[in-house]
Formats: sequence, structure tokens, C-alpha cells
Amino acid sequence: MTEHQNPLLPVVALSGGPRLIADIGATHARFALETSVGHFEHVQVLPCADYAGIVPLIKSYLLQVPNVKIQHAAFAIANPVDGDAVQMTNRDWRFSIESVRREFGLYTLLIVNDFTALAMALPQLRANDILQIGGEAPVAKSVIGVLGPGTGLGVSGLIPTADGFVTLGSEGGHVNFAPCDEREYGVLRFAWKEWQHVSAERLISGPGIELIYRALAQLQGQPDVAISSRDIVEKAVHDQDALCMEVIEVFCGMLGSFAANLAVTLGALGGIYIGGGIVPRILSLFKQSQFRQRFEAKGRFSQYLRQIPVYVITTQIPAFYGVSAILSEHLRGKSGDNGLLDRIQQILPELTPAEKRVASLVLDNPRTVLNEAIAEIARLADVSQPTVIRFCRSLGFAGLADFKLKFASSLTGTIPVRHSQVRRSDSTHDLSAKVIDNTVSAILSFRDQLEVHAIEHALSLLRQARKIEFYAMGNARAVALDGQHKFFRFRIPTANYGDAHLFMMAAEILGPGDVVIAVSNSGKLPEIVKAAEVALKSGASVIAIAPQQSPLGKLATVCLAVNHTEDNATFLSMISRILQLLLIDILAVGLSMDNASANVVAESGRISQLLISHLDN
Repeated sequence: MTEHQNPLLPVVALSGGPRLIADIGATHARFALETSVGHFEHVQVLPCADYAGIVPLIKSYLLQVPNVKIQHAAFAIANPVDGDAVQMTNRDWRFSIESVRREFGLYTLLIVNDFTALAMALPQLRANDILQIGGEAPVAKSVIGVLGPGTGLGVSGLIPTADGFVTLGSEGGHVNFAPCDEREYGVLRFAWKEWQHVSAERLISGPGIELIYRALAQLQGQPDVAISSRDIVEKAVHDQDALCMEVIEVFCGMLGSFAANLAVTLGALGGIYIGGGIVPRILSLFKQSQFRQRFEAKGRFSQYLRQIPVYVITTQIPAFYGVSAILSEHLRGKSGDNGLLDRIQQILPELTPAEKRVASLVLDNPRTVLNEAIAEIARLADVSQPTVIRFCRSLGFAGLADFKLKFASSLTGTIPVRHSQVRRSDSTHDLSAKVIDNTVSAILSFRDQLEVHAIEHALSLLRQARKIEFYAMGNARAVALDGQHKFFRFRIPTANYGDAHLFMMAAEILGPGDVVIAVSNSGKLPEIVKAAEVALKSGASVIAIAPQQSPLGKLATVCLAVNHTEDNATFLSMISRILQLLLIDILAVGLSMDNASANVVAESGRISQLLISHLDN
């Protein structure tokens, strides 16, 4: 399989180019490039056992696809994810998420639990991606349970909220296994010989199928022969072996009881979804097995379970949709308490015209709404006071006071990465807050997307530079001047030019070992681009502080990208200038650390010489 497209999703281009998506299990890893929303190309399945770790696994995939610049990636992994360090449970792989991100020069790398990703995929599945096994219609806006036997037993869930679902992080596969009849008790006693604690995952999984086979063979007086789960499944499906068919029957019964426990624990009236690699392979036997009977066998709660539908996920790449959704939400800055403004944007189509006017006031003048009484908010939005209350309740709040409490936390907590347009009608309060918030948001976004490899490349050029020249025009000249003053302090010959004629003259007499730092908001000024071309022909290196895809950015030896866009027709490029100054500071600090180390070495040498002289005397 090389391409997959969900026809229910519109073709929407992704900002930042293709995204690297992966579902990494203990046995196989599935990779793809998401080129538009829900459109996955170059889908490849790689055996994990062939690779010593996640880095060589990713490199192997990237060697097989077109050489495109990937900025954002997200992987589902069959493992708990808690912090930066990941130690896989079912494979001897250990890695740092940040180290992997740096290794591949990614702006973003998310690692999530595979069943969290599977849960997030459920709202996007089509009718032919699933097969219903009993039950009635799901109850709308209800909890959904997810489980899946494969190399292990994954468990998750979806909890409904006002604007979608929240995934439930769970390691529910490790609860104690509970037998339901004498045969299963015999299997459990057999398992106890190997493990003091027998979890559900020990039996309801691929390795569990092998253990059930050995246990039933012993109970029936047959030889305890090692056989793989794949072979057991093949023999059972093709009706070649009575013992293998009994193993699958026992497995399906155990799965039915476990799924029922999950359903009553979560109150999963939205249904139970079964993923993983095993059940789709035994689907013909599964539909005829005791699974549904065991699912409903809950005594007084049988009627409760009888209404809950169970779905088998039959599509081969469900986790791709979930990983894609998680990555998209992350890049939109929707996560956390700061998603309230995003929630308002989301529900706009559902609001009445009057409520939309309140929403527009909140989005355009957040602090005015936060500070004013309900009468003034109603006047500014040209609505009645009850309309303001209805708007707050549409978001799930009891009233305006409840909304303001949450809204204040949203605005004063961690700054969300978003841009609030400064308008001529803004009050001084809102104008000031927007300028500050926009700047902080841009800096945080800039930090997350900083290309570390480019910084390291630029520093390596500057460390060896004989001479550094700064070229800039207009507003960018202040940045170039700041850089020239900072770098001169490191005893490096520096110069700063802001005239097109002087650019050309200076560039023509440069040579190998010289470095030009060209600063441009647009990266399109012909004078600077031409001077950079001349400098490169003279043998010098060019570091561009400009947009990545601009002519100057593409031409330079290395580009330190500032891709922030602003309304330059109305306002000065305030934020871009601050981001450019930050890059100058990063380079200056990097050079100062080298300079400090050199001073330490020189001082150590001087002290050593004094000691030697003292000893000689």
C-alpha cells in the first residue's frame, strides 16, 4: 500500500509541507507522509526486529521516500509515554524524544501512546472501516471504550466534552486476569507457573494465544509444543487443527469478558471499539464465537450491556488518523486551558446571529469583555443582556461570572500561540495587551520551530570567520547594527553596511573564511540578494536571517528562518525585528561561550607557565 485517502475529508493543504506520521508497535512500524488532511502517501510497513532503535528505523523509511523537508512529525508508540525519556516495554529500545527531534531537524515531534492515537481516530472512521458485532445504535455524546489485542493489550477511551472528545490515557491491559469457567481457570493455573501476577495482557494478546495453546495442550494430555500465534491463527482459520480452533474460541471468550468489564467501568454507551492486529485476522471465527455472549453475560447488568454496540476496526491504518488529529491540534495551539478562544471559534457556526456578535466582541476585544459589566458588554455587542448569558451557557458555563473566571485564567496563564489582530478601534488597554501577547506568542512559536541544525551550522561558520559583515536595509538595519556591536566585542573584525552600492563593493573583496550576515524581513530585496550572490562567488559564506522560502533564504549558505508575517502595510514589523534580534543574541551567546572557554584555556596555560618557572627557580 502506497497511498490512502479518506474520501469524507476535503483536500486541505498542510502548512509547513508534508508531515511524517507513524504507528510503531512492538512487531511492525507503519510510516506515511501526510500530504494533505487525511491523505497519506508512501505508506510503508517495516519490521521492528530489523532495527537497533527508533533512529535507524526512521532513517530507513526516509531513505525510501522523496527527499522533502519535513518540519512536523508525530508517532504513536505501543508504550506508556511520560516525559522525554521513553523505554519501550515490548522491545529493547530506549530514546529521548528531544534527541530524536534534533537528530532529524524537526520543528515538532510528538510521541503518543498508540491507543490514545487509536481513540482519537474513531470520529474519523468511515462505515466501511468498521464491522458491528451486536448491540444497538450508540448513544450520542457518550463515552466510547477502545481496546485491542496485538503484541500487548491496549486500552483507552474517549470522554465527550463540549467541543469534541478527550482521550483517556490507560494501561488497563495490566489488570488481573479473571477466569470465567473451569477451562479458563486451568489456563490461569498454567500461567501462574510462569508469572506470579497474570494480567489480562498475558492471555488476551499474541503471546497469550501461544500460552493458551500450551495450557490447553497440557490439560488435554497433548505434548507441550511451542507454536507461534501466527501459525495458530492460520490453522484455526483454515480449519486444520481442532486444538487451534479451541484456542481461538477461548481467546474470544476472554476478550468478550474483558470488553464487558471495560464497558461497565467507563459507562461506554457510545460503543466499544476493538483494534489491534489479531481480531481482523480471525474475523470469520470471531463473528461466530462466544464473544458477544460473554460480553453480555453480566447478570443483573446483562440488559445494560445488550444495548452497547461493539465494533471491530477493519482498516489497516486507523492510528494514522488519530496521530494526524493530535498533531494538528497541537500545531493549532488548541491544547490546555488556553483553548477557550479556539472553542469560541469552533462553535461560531452553531450560534444565533446575536450570540455571534457577542463572540466577535470576545475574540476582538478579550480584555474589554473581561473587565466590563454585563450591561456594557451587551451595549458593545448590540445585544440584550440575556443574549450574553446564553452565549456563556453555549460554552458550558453557568453564566457570565463563571465564564470570566475561566477566561481570565485562559488569558493570564501560559500564553497561547496565536495572533490577535490589532485594530484601530482597540482601547489602549486591549492594544497594549495584544502587542505584548502577540510578541510572547510569536517568541514561543519561534522557540518551538527553531531549526537547531541551522543554528549549529551558523555558529561553526562564525567560529572560524576572519571577518563578519552585516548587510541590511530599512528597519532591519537596527538589527544589523546590534549584531555588529556584539560581535566586535569578540575581537572579530566586523562591518555594517546599509547602502546597496556599498553592499556590492564590500561583497566583491570578500574571500574564503569571511562571513556575511544578511538581515531582511522579506528576503526579497534585489539589492541584498544580489550582494549575497556576489559574496558567495567571492568564496565567502552567507548567513541569512530571513523567511525560509524567500530568495535570500534559499540562496544563503545557511538560513536562520524568521517566517513570522505581519500587517506591514499598516504597522511596522515589530515582532519580526524582535525575532531577528533574538537570533543575533543566540549567535552572540554561542560565540561568548566559546570565547569564555578559550579564556579559561589561556589562563590555565598562563598559570602552568608560572608554576613551571617557579619550580625551575
